[in-house]
Amino acid sequence: MSRVLVSGLINIETTLRVDAFPVGYCPVRYPFWGIATTVSGVGYNVAKALTVLGDEVRLVSLIGQGDPQAALVREALAHDGIKQEFVLGGPAQTAQSVILYDGEGRRQIHVDLKDLQERTYPEARFAEALEGVDLAVLCNINFSRPFLQQARQRGIPVATDVHTLSDLEDGYNRDFMAAADILFMSDEQLPEAPEVWARRVLDRYSPSVVVIGMGAQGALLATRDGMLMHVPAVATRPIINTIGAGDALFSAFIHFYAQGSTPQDALERAVVFASYKIGAQGAAEGFLDEAALESRCNALSKCVAPLG
Repeated sequence: MSRVLVSGLINIETTLRVDAFPVGYCPVRYPFWGIATTVSGVGYNVAKALTVLGDEVRLVSLIGQGDPQAALVREALAHDGIKQEFVLGGPAQTAQSVILYDGEGRRQIHVDLKDLQERTYPEARFAEALEGVDLAVLCNINFSRPFLQQARQRGIPVATDVHTLSDLEDGYNRDFMAAADILFMSDEQLPEAPEVWARRVLDRYSPSVVVIGMGAQGALLATRDGMLMHVPAVATRPIINTIGAGDALFSAFIHFYAQGSTPQDALERAVVFASYKIGAQGAAEGFLDEAALESRCNALSKCVAPLG
């Protein structure tokens, strides 16, 4: 078990199943059992996944000050066993998202952060949350930004996921990439092949590990000491919604890597964890505990193909 600080977004998520993309106009639809509302957000997804896997999590976030959605968040935190002493009220409203998804696993995400990007998290409360942790997961939302150097100055490894990226000098994400020991991203908007991009990231910044999620193609792993390999995707159950797959991959990797697993072993388990997760409808649903995950891994035959 590791002690992990997670600083990131919590929002109310509504998922809607559609027939296909693009969505055709229809004045009324009745997608029975196709609409669901849950608590989600990258910070919440990662905190819940790590909690299910057995880690001690301190979740740092900002939600609405007394709005009805904040009450839903508090109820979910209590239900999922996530400590909420560092989840603070402040914004007028809790962030919300709407996610459309089809039967092929494709999704379209709409996120309304309200005024969250202009809000700051109290420095003293963050310092308190950081005490004694093994790893700081600082998601790429603005209220996490001031704490990147604080974690590094204390010698605490930083993990972050910058999601979609097309520019190594991306103005919004550059601080997060520069501070990260463990750096995740998606291949969805990369301007070149993932293996080329990973080498460029390692040349430009100083992470120990870079992982590029590649959806149905699995994930690419690159390390500071020269490892570069592809971990292919696996099928564990039918896909319902791919939302949250990247968060699941990130969370499981962190869990095993923080316990001393090699990057390759951690990513192999993370790919299985993410595969099972996308058999659920919401981004914060479908997580296996460690024992169930190990059982799934043992039952699967996986091939890891080195790229160079």
